[in-house]
Amino acid sequence: MQKLIIDGGHHLNGEVKISGAKNAVLPVMAASLLVDGTVKIKQVPDLRDTRTMAELMEVIGAKILFANNEMIVDSGFVKNPIAPYDLVNKMRASFYVLGPLVARFGKAVVSLPGGCAWGPRPVDYHLNGLKKLGAKIELEGGDIIAKAKKLIGNKVRFDFPSVGATGNIVMAAVTAKGETLVENAAKEPEIVQLCEFLVSMGAKIDGIGTTEITVEGVDNLHPVDITIIPDRIEAGTFLIAGAALGKITLTNTIPEHLGTVIEKLTEVGCDINIDDSKISVKQAKKLDAIDVTTAVYPGFPTDLQAQWIALMTKSRGSSIITDTIYNDRFSHVPELNRLGANITVEGNSAIVRGVGNLIGAPVRSTDIRASASLILAGLMAKGTTEVSHIHHIDRGYEKIEEKFVQLGAKIKRVETDE
Repeated sequence: MQKLIIDGGHHLNGEVKISGAKNAVLPVMAASLLVDGTVKIKQVPDLRDTRTMAELMEVIGAKILFANNEMIVDSGFVKNPIAPYDLVNKMRASFYVLGPLVARFGKAVVSLPGGCAWGPRPVDYHLNGLKKLGAKIELEGGDIIAKAKKLIGNKVRFDFPSVGATGNIVMAAVTAKGETLVENAAKEPEIVQLCEFLVSMGAKIDGIGTTEITVEGVDNLHPVDITIIPDRIEAGTFLIAGAALGKITLTNTIPEHLGTVIEKLTEVGCDINIDDSKISVKQAKKLDAIDVTTAVYPGFPTDLQAQWIALMTKSRGSSIITDTIYNDRFSHVPELNRLGANITVEGNSAIVRGVGNLIGAPVRSTDIRASASLILAGLMAKGTTEVSHIHHIDRGYEKIEEKFVQLGAKIKRVETDE
């Protein structure tokens, strides 16, 4: 096991390059299973999750080379459409392979997913969508068994615009017979990139970036190269760090992906400057307490809720942060309170009363974004903060402590006997 030791209270200043988006590369990797050939994926973040997905795809039969943030996927040898529990249990996004495998092989066996410990993320949207396309779904020994001689286009409507289900159904539909209409589809940038990737491989998709996506099935797809978009959640995390602790310039960003976050940072009193793919943030002189309600894109991301709560502990006054996406995603709150924060949770809202200063203490991370909030809080706190169970942060942030050290933070990774 490893932990991070943070000597807090230091001013941050400098430039940091944002890595490729975790939530974009995972469905793109899954989509490469649709083609009999080799796909080159550039700007791949070196994360536990990308390596877990690569390992899963190798079990399925793909040949993968991964070095220097570039991944080469050869799916010509795929012949074992089975995703076992020991890998799927590590990461919920493994479920992305279900749609492509059913589409290509007419059958897939995928274990029910695992991943972060907070809250239910039912897979019903994925399964009901595949049923609409003609797949027969069975549950046996904890595995989902999906079969279809040939998927048939149909109308699929989601009660909630699920990113994962949208990606899975679109991937399944690109080689289905006839037309598929996906209503109330997710329109996050990661889904846009997935759809554009599929189109570059020969798929016919209309309505990309809207809540209604139309897919006209084609007979075959061909392999292409792709460069993964920058990670807007990593970018948002570093913007929040700058708002609390100094002046930071982010390179390799797509500012329009962060519109709501930038608006909120401006409201709290930060100076924001945008120059093409660069975003600069300057610490607010007096941090105002600002309420936030998470929403589907382009609203404020649920994946930045925990980091925003950490920022608000330093604000003047009280703020209410409401998560409308995941009602119980507040495992970081007790840990932040250990650092001296004053936060109470009522339903799906956290009430944060600014305390000005946090005091270092040992804390434990519970999921990817909770980990990021604890690191931010540790950087803000006086004294030493130890963040344990950092395997979570390594699932979603590439070399996070090294990037903060570049900015002047005092943070190091050490081995622990825990």
